[in-house]
This record gives sequence, structure tokens and C-alpha cells, in this order.
Amino acid sequence: MSWHELELLARGGTMALLALWSWLLWRDSRAQLAARCAMAMNVGIVCYLIVTIVWENEAAPLGLIFSVGAGSTPALFWLFAKTWFSDQTQFQRRDLVLVALWVANVLTMQLTFRVAPDYVVYPAMVFRLGMFAFGLIGLWHAWRGREGDLIESRRTLRFWLIVTVGLYVLAIGIAEPMVYRGGAPRVILSLIAGSIVFSTLGLCGAMFVSRRSDLFGPEPGRTGNRPEPALASDDPLAQRLLSHMEQERAYRDETLTIAALAMRLGEQEYRLRRTINQALGHRNFAQFLNSWRLGEVKQALADPAQREVPILTIALDAGFGSLGPFNRAFKDSEGMTPSEYRSKALADSEIG
Repeated sequence: MSWHELELLARGGTMALLALWSWLLWRDSRAQLAARCAMAMNVGIVCYLIVTIVWENEAAPLGLIFSVGAGSTPALFWLFAKTWFSDQTQFQRRDLVLVALWVANVLTMQLTFRVAPDYVVYPAMVFRLGMFAFGLIGLWHAWRGREGDLIESRRTLRFWLIVTVGLYVLAIGIAEPMVYRGGAPRVILSLIAGSIVFSTLGLCGAMFVSRRSDLFGPEPGRTGNRPEPALASDDPLAQRLLSHMEQERAYRDETLTIAALAMRLGEQEYRLRRTINQALGHRNFAQFLNSWRLGEVKQALADPAQREVPILTIALDAGFGSLGPFNRAFKDSEGMTPSEYRSKALADSEIG
């Protein structure tokens, strides 16, 4: 069997595994934003595997579609990393704008390459820089929140998944200019594309043995096998934790880590992680802290006696480090801005 035939088999196997993983995501977790981003990223990877061997110089509309899909992969990878590791439930407008601009540049690069190749250098330069940027930022998302991740299976997968995909993005960004413009042997790209099958195999194997409800969260309105927070009364550690947070207001410390909180309680960190996740239903430590911070903020915003206190002051006192993260967390939780919430709460109190 020739090398070319082996490469085709590797690419076909990779696409089959990505299709299977995407089907499982659709079946079990399609309501979750991160799962939908993962499916979109998988489509981009499949497009790359197809376009780099079939439509490399094809000007047909179908070839253009696959080329744009392949070029969109770095942005889709970044969006997946961002939504998954921060447990986002909705897109931020600026993220969608950034992805749209990226896709527009990819389309411009592909059209320029076909009709005016002398000018392709400009969108191509943006594309190369963007590949590195998206790859590095994706790795940063994985590294930044690793300690606060309360899902053990995801904590293990996040490092290997993002490092692997991120390194592929960086490797492709370096290898393609060397091959297409520097005269390096094309086998370099073949080795990169062919080796993806082994990484995909390992990833899919890990996904198959992990519960998708753990990795991407339960369907909205369902808790799966996770106990309801109300059942925390059956967990002595959960009761001590809740009492400590209420009495000591530890959440007001914006630098608080799960390791520091475990030390305060005199407990093993792994037991505290499991309690916050399984007994209280939180997927990451920041989400747990923000639930307490937002509770204090909402109480203050609804208090007529604090009508004149600036919202920023209330947010900082509750433990939020700055206004931006506070506004995003509040709107994600309440579906309205803090100002709108205050106006409504004060109006309701006057009517009552």
C-alpha cells in the first residue's frame, strides 16, 4: 500500500470519528452552546482534511465552500474553547463579530487567490497572524481556568484536547507557508493531516467513556444524575461550606481560590471540589463564587436604602474585580442589566 493510500485511509478514519463524535454531541448535548461550537469546529476540521487533498487548486463553488470552512477552523476552535471552559450559555456579541470578520477575511483570501493572486498577500498575512492568535488564545483559555474546573473528566480532557488542537493550528500555520511558498516537501502537510487521526481517536475514546452531561452539562431544565442543591443538607461538608460562605462572606475576596477555601475549611481540595459540583450543582469555582456575589448584589440593588449607592461600588464590595465581568455575569444570570434590575426591583417595592 502506497503512502498516498495510507494518507487517504487516515483522513477517512478521522472524518468518520469526527462525524461519530458530532452525532453523539447532537444526540445528547445539542442544547448546550459549547457542544454546538464543538460540532462546528469538527465541520471545519473535516473541511480542512478534504480541501488539502482534493480541492487544493479547485475553483469550483463547492471547493470554495470547503476552503472557507477549513479556514474558519482556528476561529471555531477558539470559540469552542472559550464557551466550553467558561460554561457560557450564550454568545457574546463581540465574539460573533470577531468570528464573522475572520470568515470574511478567509473568503476574501480565497477569492483573491483565484482572481487576483498578486494581491492575496494581504489577507493571507492577516490569516497567518490570526491562526497563531486564535491558537494561543485557545491555549490560554485552557490554562487560565484549569484550577477552578470542578468536572474531573473535563479537567483531564481540557489540557490534552486544547494543547493537541492548538498545536495543530500552530503547526499548520507554520508548515503551509513553508510548503506553498518556501518549497518545503509537501509530505510535511501530509504527516500533519495524517497524524490527526491518532489524536482524534484518543479524543473520541475519552469522550465515549465520559458522560456528555458531565462534559457539556445537562439539558436545560434537567439535572441528570446530579443531586439538586436542596439535597446539600445530606452532605455535612456542604453545610459547613454554605455556613462559612454566609457568615464569613469569603466570596468577597476576589483572589479566593478553591485551594485557599479548602485550607480555610480544613478539608482536602478534591473533597471540596466534589461537594461543590455534586452537592451544590456548580461546574466551575468561579460560577460558585459568582452565585454568592450576585445574591449580595441583587439584595443591595433591591434595597431602597441603597438607592444612591453606585452599582460599581456594590459590585466591587461583593467581590467582583471589575465592571465588565460583573455586567456579563449579571446579564447571563438575570437576563437584564443591573440598572434595569434595580429600577424594576425598586418600583416593585414601592408598589408593594
